[in-house]
Amino acid sequence: MLSTPRSTSPQPAEPLPIRRLQESLINRIAAGEIIHRPASALKELIENSLDAHATSIRITIKDGGMKLLQIQDNGCGIRKSDLPILAERFTTSKLSTFTDLSHIRTYGFRGEALASISHVAHLSVVTKTKLETCAWKACYSEGILVEPKPGQNADPKPCAGNDGTTITIEDLFYNTPTRLSALRSASEEYSRILDVITKYAIHNSKVAFVCKKAGSPSPDLSSPSASETSNTIRLLYGHSVAKELVLVKVSSKDQSTEDTDMDVDETTDDPESWNAEAYISNANYQAKKMVFLLFINHRLVESSRMKRAFEAVYNGILPKGSSPFIYLSLEIDPRSVDVNVHPTKREVHFLNEDSIVEKISDAFQKALTVQSHSRVFEYQTLLTGGIVSADQDLSLSKKRKGKQRESSDNEEHDDSSSAISKAGEIKKKTLSQHKVRTSLKDRTLDSMFPVANPAQITKSSSSKGQPDEPSPAIIRSRDIKESECFLTSVTKLRQNLHKGKHKHLTEILEKHTFVGIVDLPRSLSLVQYSTNLYLVNHGSLAEELFYQLGLRQFGDFNRLKLEPAPSLRTLIEIAVNAEESTKESSMTKTQLVDRIVQILMTRREMLAEYFSLNITEKGRVESLPLLLRDYTPNLDNLPSFLMRLGPQVDWTSETECFDTFLRELAYFYTPGATAVPPLPLPMSEDGKAQEKAERWQIQHLLFPAMRRYLAAPKSLLDRDVVQVASLPELYKVFERC
Repeated sequence: MLSTPRSTSPQPAEPLPIRRLQESLINRIAAGEIIHRPASALKELIENSLDAHATSIRITIKDGGMKLLQIQDNGCGIRKSDLPILAERFTTSKLSTFTDLSHIRTYGFRGEALASISHVAHLSVVTKTKLETCAWKACYSEGILVEPKPGQNADPKPCAGNDGTTITIEDLFYNTPTRLSALRSASEEYSRILDVITKYAIHNSKVAFVCKKAGSPSPDLSSPSASETSNTIRLLYGHSVAKELVLVKVSSKDQSTEDTDMDVDETTDDPESWNAEAYISNANYQAKKMVFLLFINHRLVESSRMKRAFEAVYNGILPKGSSPFIYLSLEIDPRSVDVNVHPTKREVHFLNEDSIVEKISDAFQKALTVQSHSRVFEYQTLLTGGIVSADQDLSLSKKRKGKQRESSDNEEHDDSSSAISKAGEIKKKTLSQHKVRTSLKDRTLDSMFPVANPAQITKSSSSKGQPDEPSPAIIRSRDIKESECFLTSVTKLRQNLHKGKHKHLTEILEKHTFVGIVDLPRSLSLVQYSTNLYLVNHGSLAEELFYQLGLRQFGDFNRLKLEPAPSLRTLIEIAVNAEESTKESSMTKTQLVDRIVQILMTRREMLAEYFSLNITEKGRVESLPLLLRDYTPNLDNLPSFLMRLGPQVDWTSETECFDTFLRELAYFYTPGATAVPPLPLPMSEDGKAQEKAERWQIQHLLFPAMRRYLAAPKSLLDRDVVQVASLPELYKVFERC
C-alpha cells in the first residue's frame, strides 16, 4: 500500500527574514481596525462634528453608505493651513503630550479616523471658518492631498460654502474587496447607520440631527435642536417607550433618585467622584431585545459587566424573555478613566467600576420598587358604553344632571347620610367585568408569527434567518400638517368633514388597541376599545382615511416618483381592454382611450399643481401623490385609477371635481381594492411576501394613522364597524353556565 506524505511543502532550512511592511499595507491594516463598516465611519465623523461644537448635523446616505456617505455640520471648521496634514495618521488638535490623556474630554484624540477613511475610500472635505471669506475644498487618497481632476494641482481650492465642515466619503472599501463582500445588504447597513445616529441624537439632545437617503425629498430621521432627552427618546423610540420611563439620578455622594435635583455638570477635585443620570423603563414596558445606551463622559461605549448587572435588576420584575430600555449617562473624573484601550474607543476602563455599578444598580432597584405597582394590566373603572346616538347621549346627560340636583337637595336635609353614602361609593369594589384590560405588550394576533417588514422583503435570497426588527426611527410616521389653502371649495369640503364627524366612533378609533387581521381578502380586522371588541372593515376605514389625508394635504403633496415613467395612453389602454363595462358603451375602445387621454392631458397643469400628478407633454406619468409616508399603494391598480379619472370625476364643477378626484385617489390607495376578487389559488413565494408586506402596512401604518387623523363619519356605522363582544355581557353568559 502506498502512503501519501502529510505535506508537500518543503521545510525551511533557516528562519525566514523579518522585513518591514510597506507603508501602504501598514495603513490599510490600521484602517481595518478603525473602519469596519459605514456605520463605524459615520460614528467617527459624528464625533468630530460634536468636537467642533456643531449644533446641526446633516447626513446623506446612498446604498447604505457604501456609495456615498456625507456629513455636514455648522461647527468651527478647519483652517486652510491645516488641510495638507488633515488625513495623515496621528495628526490631531486635541492632544499634544502623553499627560493630556489623563484629562482628555473630547471624542477623538489619536488622529486616525480621517486617515483610515482616506486609505479605504475617496475622501473630500469642504470647510470654512468664521474668519475666512470663502470655503476650501480638498481631496485625499492614502492620507495625502490629491488632485480633484487630472491635470490640476493637489492644493486646496477655494469654493462657496457655509461655516462648518462637509466631509464626503465615496466608494467605501473600493480597494479592499474582501471587506466589501463581507458587508450586509444596503438596507441593513442603512439601519445600522440610523441606529448610530439615534443613539447620538438622544445623548446630544441640544444638537439637531437629520439623516436621509440621497435623492429623497424628506429625511428618514430628524431630531430638533434644544430639546430634552426625554422628548428625543419619545420622538425616536416612540410613545410606548417614553411613557414608561423613570428618571434616575445618582452620584458618588448620595443615593439620589428621580426626585433629586442634582447638577450633572458639577465638577469636583475628588478624582473618584462621579455622577449618573439614567432613563430606565418600568415594569410596564417589555420588549424582546434589551435596548442599552451607555455613555461614559459623553462617549458611546459598551460594557458587558454593566449590562449583566442591570439585567439582574429586572430579572425579578419582568416576565421571562422580556427586556428593558435603559439610557445611562455616566460622568467620571477624566483622571480615573482610560479611554485609550480600544482602537474604536468602544470600551473604556475606569477606577472602582464594581462599586459604581453596584451603586447604580441599587438606585435602579429602588426606583423600580416605587414605580412597579402593575406589570401586565392597566385598569380603567370609568367606562363609556356602546355606540349611542346623539339623542340618547343627550337624554343620559339630562338624567345625570337630574340626579345631581336630587343629590344636592338631600345634602341640605341630611349631611350625615350623604357622608355615609359617599364613603360607601369610595369603598365600593370594581367588578372584574367592568375593568378594561389592555396588555402593555400590545400583543396582537400577528405578533405570534413572523411579521415581514416591507423594507426587508427585497433582501437578497442569499441572506439567511429572520430579518432584523426595523429601527423605531424608521417605522415612526411623520406628522402630516394641514396645508394652507384659501380656495372656497376646499375650505367647504374640510368643514363638511368636521360637521359629519361621529364623536364616539372617532374616539373608538383614537383609543383602540389593534388585535389582528381576521380576513385579509375581505378586509376584516379586530380592534378593542374599553370592554368591547369590534369587527371593522379596514378597507372602508382606509378609503375614508386616504380621502381625508388627500384633502388635508391639498396642494402640498409629497411625490411618489415612477421610474421609468410609463406611458399614459398605454396604461389607459390596458384598463379599457380589461374593463367589461366598456362593451356596452356606444364608443369604441380606441375612442374611449382617446377621450380619457384628452381629458387628462388638457388638465395636466392643474393635476400637477394641486395633486402632484405630473404628466409630461409627451404623455408620460412621472409621479403620483404620496398620501402617507412609507405606504406604497398597489401599482397594479394604476391603469384602472387613471382610466376612472375620465368618467368618474366631475370636471364641470370645482367642488365636485376636487371631491370626486380625491375619492378616486383614496380608492386607488385602499389595500385590497380590486375590481375582481382574487381566486383562491396556491400562493407563490412572491405572493406570500406581498401578503406579509400588506399585513405589515395595515397594522403599522394604516391603523396608527387612523388614530391620529381619521374623523370617522356616521356612515361607517352602517356595516363597517360592528361590536362582536362585550366583557360584561360575556360575564352574564358565564354566570348562567
